[in-house]
Formats: sequence, C-alpha cells, structure tokens
Amino acid sequence: EDSPHTGRLALYLLGLRATCPPVSPHRSLVTWLKYYLEEDWRGEGERGHPVTSYYQYGLGVLALCVHRKRVRDQVVQRLLTAQHHGRLGHGGNTVDTEAVLALAFTCLEQRRLVGTELAAKLRLAAHEASRNMAKAQGPDGVIGNIYSTPWALQVFLATGECQTEPAFSQAMAALLENLEAFGTAATMAQVLPVLHGHSYLDIASRHCGEEPDTLTPLDMEPLPEVPGNKTVQLVVECPLPWCYDLRLYDRLVPVPAAASLLDVLQAAAALDPREFRFHTQDTPQGPFLTQVLGLEARQEKRNYWQILSAPDTPLQMGIAEYRPADGATVTLRLSEW
Repeated sequence: EDSPHTGRLALYLLGLRATCPPVSPHRSLVTWLKYYLEEDWRGEGERGHPVTSYYQYGLGVLALCVHRKRVRDQVVQRLLTAQHHGRLGHGGNTVDTEAVLALAFTCLEQRRLVGTELAAKLRLAAHEASRNMAKAQGPDGVIGNIYSTPWALQVFLATGECQTEPAFSQAMAALLENLEAFGTAATMAQVLPVLHGHSYLDIASRHCGEEPDTLTPLDMEPLPEVPGNKTVQLVVECPLPWCYDLRLYDRLVPVPAAASLLDVLQAAAALDPREFRFHTQDTPQGPFLTQVLGLEARQEKRNYWQILSAPDTPLQMGIAEYRPADGATVTLRLSEW
C-alpha cells in the first residue's frame, strides 16, 4: 500500500503513551509520524488535501501533541482551513473527523505548543466543533452514529463543556444503552476513557511513576453457542447510473444460528463462487467491506458499500459483530457520498 499509515501509527502512539513506556522505544516512531504528516499531504499548501483522510491527519496531530511534540504551524492551519470550509466528510463521519480535530486543537492550545495568535484561533475552532456536535445529536441522544458518539463526548470533556452542555448527558445515556456495539479493541479504546470521565488529552498528563504491575490476562468468554440454523435474505444493489441493473443479487442464505454478517457473506460465496464474491480490508475497527461482485468501493471515487437491514436502516456496527436475525433481509448497496 502506497499511502502513509498516518492513522494507524497515531493510534499506536496514543496507546503506547497510555501504557507509560520508557522514553527510548517510541522516539523514532514520533519522527516517523512527523514524516507521514508531510507525506500525507497532496497539493499546494492549505488548498491541498490528505492522501488518507482528515480523520487520520487529525489523529496524527493529536498523537504528536499528546507526546508534547510541536508540529509546523502550516500543518495546523491545514486542519483549521478544512474545518472552516466544510471539507471534513459526510454524515456520521463528519462528527468523528471534527471531534478528532477539536481534540487536537484543544491539546495544542492547552499544552501551549503554538503561538498566542494561533492558540486563540484553535480555541474558537474547538468550541465551534463542540456546538456542531450538539447540533448533530439525534432524538435518541446519539451524535452522528453510535461509534462517533464517544468522540463527541471526548470533545465535551476536553473543552470543559460537559458541565454546561445538555447534549453531554443525553449522549452519555445513549452510549450506556448501546455498549454491546463496542466489541473490538479499537472501539473499546474510544469508549473506556469517556466512561471514566476522561478524553485522550488526559493521556499526556498521566504520572508514569512506579506503577504496580497489576495487569493480568483476562480470560475472554466465548460467545454462547446458539443451536440450530437460520436463513438470511442477502441482496446486492447498485443504484448508480453506470450499473447494468439495480438488483445484482438476491438469495436466501442458510447459516448457523449464531452467524455474523461476515459468516453470511462467506456462506454465500461458498454456495456459488461464480455468483457471489466479496473482499474485505482489515481495519482497527474490524473487517471493512470493500468489494462485492467485482464492484469496488473507493474513497477517491467517493463511493462505499452501505449495509442496510430491511427496509432501509443503516448498519451501526461492523460486519463481524452484526448477527442478523432469522428471516432478516440484509442489503449491500453501492452508494455515493
């Protein structure tokens, strides 16, 4: 893969800082992250854009700040400009990205890693992001979607608005009702600080003294075996103008009762590999659907595989976590954003 691993390295460095490591192992990784932030920018100055995404780029700036490392003012200005001109994405993804940027801005301002004039701009941008989080809250308390809600809560905590913003308590209540959705290490890492009243910014101020070695392996209980089988209706749709047909696949797929959607896709491919095939990409949040029936979802083409449970409810969890009910219809729809 040619694109820089900005987001992955940033998350690794955030996790590493939280474990209070000795200084030496991560110094070269911080240097690499600075290099990635330069390699990740395509185009001239503020008018360019990241090769990866603004989400990953913002994570890179946040991770460097948590490690108390300065970044060039131009790097910070790129993020300010993107937020100001509304270039951060769509739907729930906007909440994730704007929240990461707000955390990076707040960190840089609070740690005094930028000059006074830029710090004032960052403070205003972070509070604007916080207002946008509140506006994005749905009637169920969720902000964006269930996975972007912890990011929004971290912003309220980091900016100190958790005491005054009514959206905070409503979002926290929604989060507590949906904790079962956070089944991977990456999603748990976003939720756990919030449940303890912290944001990623607090990693930087941890006292890494002599801590007792109290970590013990946790025996993960396997998911309970559900006896019997179920049948799931699997539909593939392509409403885009260049597709030869709207409904490209429609079939009942028999699977074990405990099967996830990923299991359903694998079962469909096993039934007839010529009729159904798919590809996934591993991400920190679990496998991500990238290709179905040879049709590839690509960020540069601004399309993605939207997963819907009947009739039109977007899936709020990963394909490896979602377990369709017996008789459920799941639609894979190639969509544009």
